Amino acid sequence: MADAMNSAIDPPIIRLRPKANARAIRHGFPWVYANELVVDRRTGKLPAWTIARLQDADRADLGLVALSPGSQIIARMLDRDADARIDGDWLAGKVRRALAHRDRLYDAPFYRLIHAEADGLPGVVVDRFGDTLVVQPNAAWAEALLDPLTEALRATTGATCIVKNAASRGRAREGLDDVTKVILGEAPRAPIPVPMNGATYMADIMGGQKTGLFFDQRDNHRFAAGLARGGRVLDVFSHVGGFGLACLAAGAESALAVDGSAPALELAAAGAAASGHGDRFATRQGDAFATLEALAEEGAQFDTVICDPPAFAPSKSAREAGLRAYERVARLAAPLVAPGGYLGLCSCSHAADLAAFRGASVRGIGRAGRAAQLIHTGFAGPDHPQLPQLAETGYLKALFFRL
Repeated sequence: MADAMNSAIDPPIIRLRPKANARAIRHGFPWVYANELVVDRRTGKLPAWTIARLQDADRADLGLVALSPGSQIIARMLDRDADARIDGDWLAGKVRRALAHRDRLYDAPFYRLIHAEADGLPGVVVDRFGDTLVVQPNAAWAEALLDPLTEALRATTGATCIVKNAASRGRAREGLDDVTKVILGEAPRAPIPVPMNGATYMADIMGGQKTGLFFDQRDNHRFAAGLARGGRVLDVFSHVGGFGLACLAAGAESALAVDGSAPALELAAAGAAASGHGDRFATRQGDAFATLEALAEEGAQFDTVICDPPAFAPSKSAREAGLRAYERVARLAAPLVAPGGYLGLCSCSHAADLAAFRGASVRGIGRAGRAAQLIHTGFAGPDHPQLPQLAETGYLKALFFRL
C-alpha cells in the first residue's frame, strides 16, 4: 500500500500514441485502451496498482490514471487534474460528493453509495445497508488503497461494519484475490432487513449474490407494483423476491417467485413474512426456462409476469447468444400473461443495447402469438448514475408490455 501511495504522490508519466483519440478523453471518456498507449519497457514493468500521469502525444497533461497493464483497458481516469494528489483526503472528497447525492434521494440509508466511474472511483462499487457497507474494489489501484478508502467510508458515513466483497470476475483480470471478508467491525450474524418500496427484503451480504441485494431495480419494482395491484404476479429469476415483494406491498393478490437458488428463495420467503405477506407468497425452485414451460403446461395464468434474468450478454462475444436467450424468455413468458395483463422483461447486459434487447423481446412475444403495447421503459435508479460518455454504465433496461 505504501508503494501505491508513493506512485500517487510522484506519478510516473505515460503517453498516448499519436493516433489515439485524446479528444475523447478530454471530453470525458474515462478509459484508455491498450492499443492507444505507448507501452515501452518501463511502462510495461509498472505494477497494476500504479497511478500515473497521462499525457497526449504532444506531452500535454490529460490527468491522473490508474494502470492495469494486463488489461485491454490499460488505464482508467482518476482525476482530470494531473497535479491532484490521490490520497485519503481525495478519496474522502469523492465519498462525500457521492453521499450528498444519495442523501437527497433517499430517506433511509439503503442504496448504492459508489457507482464506479460514474462517481469518479473507477472499478469501485459500494452498497449501503444502514450502518453496514459492502465494498467491491474491482480494480488493482482500489485494492492497493483499500485502507484509506475504508477510513474515508467510515469517517464519512459513520459505518460500523465494512465488508470487502471479492466475488467480481473483474478482480481476476486485475490479479486480485477472491476472498470476501470483514475489514471493519463485525460481520452481521443474520441477513440485514432492507426497507424498500413498502416491503422488507433480506440481504445476505456475506454469502448472497453480488453485495446481497440489487438496488438498481428499485424504481422498476415500484412501476411493476403499480401494475400488479389486485392481481396474480409471477416473478421469474426473482433472487430475494425483488419484484414479487414490491407487488405484494402494493396490494397484489399473490406472488410466485421462481429462482434456481434455494438460499435466495429462503431469503425471499423471509422477506415476505417480515413484510406481513407470507400467506400470499409462494416459491418454486428450478431452472427458469424449464419452470416457464412447466407452468404453461399446467395452464397457469398471471396478471403480471416479470422476468429479470442474469446478464445473458456480458460481453460483445456473447451478444448474439444472449439476445437469443432474451427472445426465448419473452417467448416462454408471454403465454403465461392473462389477456390484458402485463409482461416485464429486464436485461442487465451492457453488450446488448436497448434497441437490440427491445427487438429480441418483441420477437419473442410475437413468436408466442401475442400482441403487445410497450407502455414503459425503465433503467437503473439514480443511485446508479450513468456516465454519459460511457455506454457501459447504462447497462440496465426494463421493458413493460401490455399483452
